[in-house]
Amino acid sequence: MAMTTITTKPRARRPVRAVTPEDLERGTPLYCVWEITLACDLGCRHCGSRAGKARPDELSTKECLEVVDQLAKLGIREVTLIGGEAYLREDWPEIAAEITRQGMVCSMTTGGRDLSAERVEQAVASGIKLISVSLDGLQQTHDALRGRKGAFESALASAKRIADSPIRLGANTQINRLSLPELPALVDVLVELGINAWQIQLTVPMGRAADRPELLLQPYDLLEVFPLLAYLKSTKLTPNGIGLYPGNNIGYFGPYEQLLRFRGEEGVHWSGCSAGKWSIGLEADGKIKGCPSLPTQHYTGANVRDLSIAETVATTPELKYLRERTVEDLWGYCRTCYYAAECKAGCSWTSHSLLGKTGNNPYCIHRAMDFERRGQRERVVKVEGASGKPFDTGRFEIVVEDLEERAPLELRTILGRSQEEVASLTGDAPSIWSLEHIRAALKSR
Repeated sequence: MAMTTITTKPRARRPVRAVTPEDLERGTPLYCVWEITLACDLGCRHCGSRAGKARPDELSTKECLEVVDQLAKLGIREVTLIGGEAYLREDWPEIAAEITRQGMVCSMTTGGRDLSAERVEQAVASGIKLISVSLDGLQQTHDALRGRKGAFESALASAKRIADSPIRLGANTQINRLSLPELPALVDVLVELGINAWQIQLTVPMGRAADRPELLLQPYDLLEVFPLLAYLKSTKLTPNGIGLYPGNNIGYFGPYEQLLRFRGEEGVHWSGCSAGKWSIGLEADGKIKGCPSLPTQHYTGANVRDLSIAETVATTPELKYLRERTVEDLWGYCRTCYYAAECKAGCSWTSHSLLGKTGNNPYCIHRAMDFERRGQRERVVKVEGASGKPFDTGRFEIVVEDLEERAPLELRTILGRSQEEVASLTGDAPSIWSLEHIRAALKSR
């Protein structure tokens, strides 16, 4: 795809799950991400849940419909169906239709390997409002990350089918050492597809990504990530009416907060982890967590077969802890940070996946810039492997070291690739990387 001409379009819409003053008084979750099956038709090298085969005891259709009723009574406004791959569960249209019937917005996230025209028609009939397709780089990079040759073309074909339907089209991208320099070219692809929303997050060392430390960005790489994201939003996304939705592990504060945070120009800013407070996650066998990405072993409050969702949210320590913690629960740099009381160490999923507990998160642009001012940087080093189970983690340690003197602004690179090379890359290029480089980054260690 060629570089895209920028046209002015209406600004991105406000999400239905945006917190209102009334929500602050009520104080219960608004958003649920629901893994309805762990079965998957891809083999993503960064998959936190190590998806592939269905769980041995996934909820029945009857149980799923009872869950929908509970979510509606709790006050959930939006439910996103995920997997694995959600469409591999035969009754997904029935579940989606019941979510819609109960007055909640139903959306879906997909790898798009086989989102056929028939499945898109089923999604329309079920009332699904938005489908987000995962795109993690250009063709060669995406295929390698997703573990299937042809995955990129399949995802584009699925996206085009969605764009031709009444359903809003979104995209989601993981940012790591392979995808980062390809983001400008990838955004041109997204603009040409006509997406409405782009959600981005940093790849986190959970599941298969925990086996691949060379894929992960280092905390000091954020000094390159954030200026690039600011450039993309100002020059490509906003002029084309595409909403940028940074995931909860892209932050926090600093000079980019107002620009990159959705509705930042209205004063919205990062206000701490939403797990168990504004969001919940459900696993396909009924486990209830405050966030779908959190490690199952440490953050499961209960199972829907044993305890209602409302009671689990209200009473279990696994869900109460994250929404009730204070500065006293923080440690390391985050404990003494100026923003500690508001930020509370950012994304709990990221910090636990790295360090084995929440409360200290080196993936923070404010923190990276603070270390840069001191002539230092933080680097994470893997010291313990993961177990090989869904949502498992290894363990990393933080090393503080001297920061090499940075090149003048005009000579700085993005992960070693020149600004000219990154800017001239087009969407029809296979990758900015050689196959050898990609294989080395994805090697299990």
